[in-house]
Amino acid sequence: MPPTRFSLRSPRSGVHDLSVYLIALLFGAAGTAHFVWPAAFARIVPPFLPAPYTLVYVSGIAELLGAIGVLVPGLRTVAGWGLLLLLLAVFPANVHMALHPTDFARIPAWALYLRLPLQFILIGWIYWALALRIGG
Repeated sequence: MPPTRFSLRSPRSGVHDLSVYLIALLFGAAGTAHFVWPAAFARIVPPFLPAPYTLVYVSGIAELLGAIGVLVPGLRTVAGWGLLLLLLAVFPANVHMALHPTDFARIPAWALYLRLPLQFILIGWIYWALALRIGG
């Protein structure tokens, strides 16, 4: 039987399409937030990294470009890989927050720890939704 529009096996299924739009919305909102509340993001940059505000703005631009890129079929693969690399690059900020929960008292400690595995779930979702393939 041929795959239906909503088959999880088809890279063009409705679930994939919805995921692409949700990924674009998520990263578009996150990228915008970097410019609206840069101080909040600068606080989570680990102290061993230089120029926290520069890193915040660069990552915000990368998120916005990734959000736009996943909506353009010809750019989707490159944008997807870019978002995966971005998520790996910002992972030290999540680790920093989890290791220093008293510095982020407004966020429950359990939420700081939950961000760590959620980052990898997000990576997997992007990989699946954008039908990325290792080695081509």
